[in-house]
Amino acid sequence: MRSVSGKMSLCIAFAALAAGQAGVAFAETAATIQPTIWAQHPDVARFEKMENARIANAHHFIAKLVAVQGPRTIQNTLEPFDEAQRQLNAAAYLAQVMLQVHPEENFRNHATTMATKISGEATNLALNQAVYHALQSLDISNQDPATRYYLQRQLLEFRLAGVDKDLKTRNQIKKLQDHLTEAQSMFERNIADSVITVELDNGAELDGLPADFIESHKPDAAGKIHLTSSYVDVFPVLNFARSDDLRRRMMAALFSRAYPKNLDVLKDMMQTRFEIAQTLGYASWADFNAADKMVGNGANIGKFLDEMGAAMLPNAQREMAMLLEEKKKTNPDAKEVFSYETGYLSELVRRAQYSFDSSSVRPYFAYAKVKQGVLDTAATLFHVSFIRDEKARSWDPQVETWNVFEDGKMIGRMYLDMHPRKGKYGHAEMAQLLDGKRGVQLPEAVLVCNFPEPTATDPGLMDYQDVTTFFHEFGHLMHHILGGRQQWAGISGISMENDFVEAPSQMLEEWMQSPEVLATFARHYQTGETISPELVAKMNRASAFGRAKGVYEQIGFSLVSYDLYKDNPASIDPIAVTTAILGRGNLVVHPETDARMIDGFNHLAGYSSSYYTYMWDKVIAEDFFQQFNQKNLLDTAPSTRYRKVVLEPGGSMSANDLVKNFLGRAQNTDAMQKWVGKEFEGN
Repeated sequence: MRSVSGKMSLCIAFAALAAGQAGVAFAETAATIQPTIWAQHPDVARFEKMENARIANAHHFIAKLVAVQGPRTIQNTLEPFDEAQRQLNAAAYLAQVMLQVHPEENFRNHATTMATKISGEATNLALNQAVYHALQSLDISNQDPATRYYLQRQLLEFRLAGVDKDLKTRNQIKKLQDHLTEAQSMFERNIADSVITVELDNGAELDGLPADFIESHKPDAAGKIHLTSSYVDVFPVLNFARSDDLRRRMMAALFSRAYPKNLDVLKDMMQTRFEIAQTLGYASWADFNAADKMVGNGANIGKFLDEMGAAMLPNAQREMAMLLEEKKKTNPDAKEVFSYETGYLSELVRRAQYSFDSSSVRPYFAYAKVKQGVLDTAATLFHVSFIRDEKARSWDPQVETWNVFEDGKMIGRMYLDMHPRKGKYGHAEMAQLLDGKRGVQLPEAVLVCNFPEPTATDPGLMDYQDVTTFFHEFGHLMHHILGGRQQWAGISGISMENDFVEAPSQMLEEWMQSPEVLATFARHYQTGETISPELVAKMNRASAFGRAKGVYEQIGFSLVSYDLYKDNPASIDPIAVTTAILGRGNLVVHPETDARMIDGFNHLAGYSSSYYTYMWDKVIAEDFFQQFNQKNLLDTAPSTRYRKVVLEPGGSMSANDLVKNFLGRAQNTDAMQKWVGKEFEGN
């Protein structure tokens, strides 16, 4: 077993080298191995040239595949198909990222158009009967299991695309898919472009917020303070502001993004998806969308969510009763709790009953320290190191480029785009940029987050949840890179069933709970004092409060996602469906504006009916987590096994097999139930 302290020191040493001559040498070596995605800082014309070249390459490989005379082999059929997939994926990934993060609106517009074009190319390939029949004719009986699984799964995806339908039907499907791509891009762009400002008349309205937040939101020349619907403003206000009115206004701003503009776009997506599902012989989009996932069909989604909701409700009700009692301390006649009060009241409960104030840990979470801590933790767990390329170009000066090494050999690259700016995707995500293919291409990805940006006077203090989110997204990143050394690009990285993708990321969140992990980076930005084990214990105990309510709310969002897509949309009013689901269980009173959240619910574009994935994977994540050394989360023996068994296979086998191989059985909800009920243990 490699010592923890030794591995941590190694990562820090590498980071230090990156700033000096040795680091420059590493960067130059990495650039030689694989130039960065932005090696030549492109204008729109160059971007489109890059993308069109990828499309042309895909056409070349497809033509090569179709033109084969004589017996079909893995080399003359599956290999060119995989290369075409690799080229189209690279083009699609870059277009999607650029439409989300590029600082220039004109560039984002062109990226949106390009994303639609590339999606059309992917649809053409998925409906290409010549390619399908060529792959179908391959004899894979003597091939390795990964190759057999790849081909079998790819043939399923072809059938789900409608490749086996007649020409008229295939043309109709293509038309619908092209239209859906445009609608999805528009839905996401409307959210990114929608920044709602809340104006305050004076600083007194910020009473209760952390000092660094107040300092960074000073009045303008007219004495007004401006807050926005971005996460860096919304969540501190919801958790700490004493003003009920300010919290109400901020939640309304958050939930009013892209409203009402996206309502018609959402209805359009719902109708288009329903028509696609019907054309392919499915009763609903939810059924069609589940056909290649772990869950199997739409009915199983509903069953899972109903069972989870019923299991969570008792503890959620206990938590809400505690919030109401807290509210009665200042409002004795209170009979209910409003949605915009839950964050603030939860903070008061944590202070009163758990002796913990969430703002008390913010001084220990300066952005630069957290970033280094996450890198060091990943280096320890996964036996890798990270070298920053200081000279690399990117789409914005904020973006950092890091190369990932194992035993001195480069195995991938990541880009960190971590702070908010106008027109940027407002949530947090890991976005792929390149699929890994052994001996051909290293995997690359970008973290897109919206954490506080450090300045000369502000270290960018992060909330507890911000740090948890950082760990979460880094879990995705490690999955993509460590799973990115497959023989085939089509099964590289995070390419298994889509309802497994959140399990590794949600599991890594648990490292935020470890006193040993936090001791490596959580230091007071003014005194340098390391966060104490006692404060971490308080934080962990207090963080257990609200879990049941939080999971119940996530199940609600999952139900919105499912219910919008489980039937014919002609009979569905999205606002009415959302209002009914938010009000189930009578836990919280939701103002009318809360139902507008669907217009800013970006997952309705990408995940569509599959938002249940987060809860489905939370069950798996907690089951996985119990296999680690609970007394020392930096113990590398279980993390090494986890890397080998779960992460490194990428999509070379079913996610159900990944789970069984690691657990020795299928997942169950025991660990999840324990996690949710931890606050009430012994009560």
